[in-house]
Amino acid sequence: MSASRVMLVTGGSRGIGAATARLAAQRGYAVCINYRRDEASARAVVASIEAEGGRAQAIAGDVSREADVIAMFDAAQSLGPLAAVVNNAGILERQMRLDEMEAGRFTRVMATNVTGVLLCAREAVRRMSTRHGGRGGAIVNVSSMAARLGSPGEYVDYAASKGAVDSLTIGLAREVAAEGIRVNAVRPGVIYTDIHASGGEPGRVERVKSAVPMQRGGEAGEVARAILWLLSDESSYCTGTFVDVSGGR
Repeated sequence: MSASRVMLVTGGSRGIGAATARLAAQRGYAVCINYRRDEASARAVVASIEAEGGRAQAIAGDVSREADVIAMFDAAQSLGPLAAVVNNAGILERQMRLDEMEAGRFTRVMATNVTGVLLCAREAVRRMSTRHGGRGGAIVNVSSMAARLGSPGEYVDYAASKGAVDSLTIGLAREVAAEGIRVNAVRPGVIYTDIHASGGEPGRVERVKSAVPMQRGGEAGEVARAILWLLSDESSYCTGTFVDVSGGR
């Protein structure tokens, strides 16, 4: 495996992040899997990659903390120069109306979903941009269809945070387009992952799937394939682009 194809996936211990890490390894990347607390799950993803002959390492770090992000990117370089970053780490809290939410919740959600993506994007640019002596690369931000639909009655704060990710994707893509970096995003719809349990409804996909034109929830692997396409040379003329993986919703 070429040491030049190193990918960092934030929130890579489960769900879309884990599926992306595994698929990336199958396609020739050495993968750095970031996790915040669940070391066992992150190491299980690493083990599954290594069992298939790939290279991976687990890196602890809270993306909302600047020092953690810098340390994480420095550690990732032990595998070689960074070529790709997937900003996947994200949180949501229990379903409720906005008029029931407290301010601390906003701080927590925005810290991970917005500040975390900004910090990771910044560190990626500092390492990959030709302006800084890098070789170029690609960033994919994991947004959500919530940015367009608003998630009324459930988590409008989460939807607002993903709207910020969309704006960052557009602006940063234009900012670094001439520096060898492409910045794109995927917007997953209702996907079978553990995040719904964080919102207090583990079975949410089953409840809402009838509202999806394709009449089913999506799988993490389906989102991962869109991410890998956006990172690949097959999308070489795409930047500031959004791929909705939402079953038509």
